Amino acid sequence: MNHPAPQATSHDDTLLATLSGDDRPGVAGELLAAAAATDATVLDLEQAVVRGQLLLTALLRPAAGTAERLSADLRAIAETHRLTIRLVAGRGDNPARRTGRASVVVIGAPLRATGLAALTATIGEQGANIDRVRRLSRDPVTTLELDLSGADVASLRRELALVAAANALDVAVAPGGLARRGRRLLVMDVDSTLIQDEVIELLAQHAGREAQVAAVTERAMRGELDFTESLHERVKALAGLDESVFEQVRAAIRLTPGARTLVRTVKRLGFTVAVVSGGFLEIVGPLATELGIDHAHANQLEVRDGKLTGRVLGTVVDRAEKARALRRFAQTEGLPLSRTVAVGDGANDLDMLAAAGLGVAFNAKPIVREQADATVNVPYLDAVLFMLGISREEVEDADDAADPQTASLDSSHV
Repeated sequence: MNHPAPQATSHDDTLLATLSGDDRPGVAGELLAAAAATDATVLDLEQAVVRGQLLLTALLRPAAGTAERLSADLRAIAETHRLTIRLVAGRGDNPARRTGRASVVVIGAPLRATGLAALTATIGEQGANIDRVRRLSRDPVTTLELDLSGADVASLRRELALVAAANALDVAVAPGGLARRGRRLLVMDVDSTLIQDEVIELLAQHAGREAQVAAVTERAMRGELDFTESLHERVKALAGLDESVFEQVRAAIRLTPGARTLVRTVKRLGFTVAVVSGGFLEIVGPLATELGIDHAHANQLEVRDGKLTGRVLGTVVDRAEKARALRRFAQTEGLPLSRTVAVGDGANDLDMLAAAGLGVAFNAKPIVREQADATVNVPYLDAVLFMLGISREEVEDADDAADPQTASLDSSHV
């Protein structure tokens, strides 16, 4: 239904125009041309197109005595393009923007209405308002980013984590506004995060003791064993291996799908990237160099006369050392911890995830999912980009602008 607008008589009088229907080229341009012809002021303008359906909203302040003419011109535009139009006269601009800016990213594979309804209801119950929604990815996962106002980030994280767990969703809650933009430090675990393998198990295969080592590894990752003691126990099984085993293991490593995409995209955005691993620098170091990663910190194996001794040199990289490394890297880069992102999967990553501004549990053990700020349970590491508000289209545009052949290097990304 069309609502005629009365003739404007005050500087505060405004006209809200909403057009909807089949998307056609030039509608926004014609609306603005009509506004220009009457010397109207544009207070707000938003447009969205979903599967060919247009929703265009403009908040205008007509010049004195022109409201009726502007309304008639806008109706004529709608009629020409066979669009529905709604005109509402009012006073003043949008309500003052509330504090508590936040961003909520939700990933579903698929994204079911039941889960999304529960999530949005919880946002409302927390006193926050959804100001804007945009889609970050469509396939093979659907990702939406919701911009909120009136949000308490810490409280919302706790409540939405419960909704996510109950509805098979991945959710991240982060401060919005400028806090969402700019340079960051991304720190990742390596085994079962950046790569699909556990390096010590690959080494153990060459010693014929992979079953023994795998059992200890799994118990340590679940938090049932002290990591330092379990590491020394597992490394003993490697005694006597020739140091040429490092090259063989490096050749066998399988990157997690999307790993290259994640690293190269955030590097293009000016991020610093680091890896911190309870594995071994002899493997992690060359891998970091290959991917263009800025910092690498891991355990170092003792080698004498070309053979592994079964001992570790220096300080063991356990969960506390991983957190210390994140802080050191942030200090080196001149970044506050609020601008750090940590990604990991095991109990050994918990302190690092807690120290970071955003801690992401990637296909993680239950104890890690429960304590992390955000979860990613799809098998694509570059889904972390969505948690940072970076869309699939933006990733592909960056690849095309840099090198049209780059995307083929990591065809398994989302």
